[in-house]
Amino acid sequence: MTAPHQLSRADARRISVRAQLLDVARPTDVTEVLRHLTMLQHDPISAVAPSADLVLWSRIGSAYDPGELRDALDEQRVIDLHGLLRPAEDLALFRAEMAQWPGAGELREWQEQRVAWVEANEACRLDLLARLRADGPLPVRDLPDTCEVPWGSSGWTNNKNVQRMLGFMVQRGEVATAGGWGKDRLWDLAERVYPDDPVPPVEEADRILRERRLRALGIARPRVAEAPGEPYAVGDAGEPAVVEGVKGEWRVDPSYLDGGPFEGRAALLSPFDRLVADRKRLAELFEYEYLLEMYKPAAKRRWGYYALPVLYGDRLVGKLDATADRAAGVLRVTALHEDEPLTAEMRAAVDAEIGDLARWLGLEVSAT
Repeated sequence: MTAPHQLSRADARRISVRAQLLDVARPTDVTEVLRHLTMLQHDPISAVAPSADLVLWSRIGSAYDPGELRDALDEQRVIDLHGLLRPAEDLALFRAEMAQWPGAGELREWQEQRVAWVEANEACRLDLLARLRADGPLPVRDLPDTCEVPWGSSGWTNNKNVQRMLGFMVQRGEVATAGGWGKDRLWDLAERVYPDDPVPPVEEADRILRERRLRALGIARPRVAEAPGEPYAVGDAGEPAVVEGVKGEWRVDPSYLDGGPFEGRAALLSPFDRLVADRKRLAELFEYEYLLEMYKPAAKRRWGYYALPVLYGDRLVGKLDATADRAAGVLRVTALHEDEPLTAEMRAAVDAEIGDLARWLGLEVSAT
C-alpha cells in the first residue's frame, strides 16, 4: 500500500493551479486545452462573456478566438452533453452509461418517476425521433410537443415538455446536440453526431473518466457528496495524499509532484471555472470564500452580480466586479474587492489582466 504523500496547503494549491493550466506557461491550442480540462460548462450568461469563453481566455489570453469554439461545435468536434462541452472523442466513455438508462441496480424514486413520465409520453418521444430522422438537425422551436402528460416542476422546466424529453433522450443515447449556440442550438439523432468509436464497459469508462478528472484537477477528494453536473470525486485514481491542516484523505496525480519550480501569474476566472467550482475544496485548499451572487437582490450582494475570482500565483486574492457594456463599448469595473491587501506588483499584474480582458472583448476599461 502506497504511503500518503505529505503536502502543505501551498503544495496542494500549486498542484491545482498547474493542473488547471493557470500557471505562467500559457497553452495556445483550444482543442488541447479542452482535452486536458475534459469539459467546459456551457453557461450562456454573458455579463462579461459566456463561461466557456472566459475559461479559455483565462488560459490562452486574448489570442483566443471564440469563433474557434463555435466552429468546433458546428463541426461536431466538440459536443454539448448535458450543458458541458466535451471533446467528441470522449463521448464513447459516456455511451456505456447511456445504454443503462435510467441507471443500474435498484432505481431511486426520482428515477422511477422519470421512467414513468417518458413511458407516458412514448408517442411524443417517437414523434421527435421521426422528425429528426426526416429533417434534422433542428432547433427546439421546430420540434413538435405531442406530450400527453406535461412535465411538472416548480422550476424553469415546468411544462417545457420537449426540452425535458430531449434531455432524457440524450441520457438514453438517442439524440444529441448537433451544433449551434444558445437558443439556436440544434438537435439530431445521436447516431449522426457521436463518433462511431468502440464503447468500453461501464467500469472501464468510469475508471478512465476518474483518472482524467484527477489529471485536470491535480488533487481531489476520493469521495464527495453528489452534485449536479461534473462530479468532483475521483475514487481511487492517482495516489493517496494528506494536506497539512486539512482533515481527511486526498488523491493526487503523481505527475504533478515533481513538476519543477512553480511559476504563477495573475488570472481572472469565470464563476464556473473548475478551479473554484467545488466550494468545499476551495475553502479547504485556498481558504477562499466565494458565492455567485447573480440570484441575490442587488442590495444583498457583497462582490457583485457576476464577480470574477482573482488568482495571483497560488492564491485567490479577490473578486472583480465588472460588466461588459457592449452598447457603450466599455468594460465597466465597479470594484476590485481585495481578500488580502494587494502589493503594487500584484495590482499591476491584475490591472494588466483587466486590460487584456477588455481588449479581448473589444472594449475600453471604464472604472466606476
